[in-house]
Amino acid sequence: MRDIKTLDLNLLKTLDALLDERSVTRAADRLGLTQPAVSGMLTRLRHSFDDPLFVRSQRGIIPTPRAQSLAGPVKHLLADASALLRPMAFDPATADFSVSVAATDYAVQAVMLPFLTTLRHLAPGVRVAVRPVDPLALSTQFERADVDLALITPDSAPPELHARRLFDEDYVCVLRHGHPDTPPPGHALSLDRFCALDHALVSYAGQPFRGITDDALAAIGRHRRVVLSMTSFLALAAVLQTTDLIAVVPRRLACDIAGLIITEPPLPIAGFTKLAVWHDRTHRAPEYRWVRSLLFDVVAGTGAARHTGDRTP
Repeated sequence: MRDIKTLDLNLLKTLDALLDERSVTRAADRLGLTQPAVSGMLTRLRHSFDDPLFVRSQRGIIPTPRAQSLAGPVKHLLADASALLRPMAFDPATADFSVSVAATDYAVQAVMLPFLTTLRHLAPGVRVAVRPVDPLALSTQFERADVDLALITPDSAPPELHARRLFDEDYVCVLRHGHPDTPPPGHALSLDRFCALDHALVSYAGQPFRGITDDALAAIGRHRRVVLSMTSFLALAAVLQTTDLIAVVPRRLACDIAGLIITEPPLPIAGFTKLAVWHDRTHRAPEYRWVRSLLFDVVAGTGAARHTGDRTP
């Protein structure tokens, strides 16, 4: 054989058909080609392997010893090439890979915790690395495979990424059980009392003592006093449970915190949308498609039911 780089895979398919059929005519029918086309390919094969490969007989063509020695290797090679083109089979129960998710403290609690519970049940071999969101480096992190999925808001989503809306979130006011300013059931704090109380908030960046609530208050000529700024919703909950501070937090977090009373804010406060975003690098990979699909279903409340035994998401 001259050079593997010059060998057309279609020539090997022709050789395989000729070895099986022992007839140029039948090989042409099997390949969907004309007889002259197969004859021309046989000529190229003879040149490539420097051997006649087949000789004519009354019943068709007979392979030479060189052609017979190629029969097994050619079939294996064609089978391997075909396997490369078949979609990867994926079984979550036996899957063994890792996925890296960039998420804020809020997204870890509101999205990742219920997701991980279901994931551990369906795919115990899948490892998850949760890392902080770095909006400025996110595109590079995706390209370098440092991040496979990110849970962010639309304003921080790079335009080149795939995205899916998970949900819209709104805000509620929370204070501890037994707080002296606890409003009657079904009522909210008055705007005056809301502004007079000491507040805590979570701030990841920017102004530590100002947030979306302060923007809403400023729009109506009011302000509040923020005395505590933190970077963790979990830590904030512990503070609220043991002090008379109040806070405005996303509703999904407040619903899961024991020892706190939830009331509606005394003024409209703009909510936000949470997205899942991912790179084209993993867009078609079966294992990552399955992980994303499970995440979407958990957020939607359908949970594990649709994924039990689902091997081809």
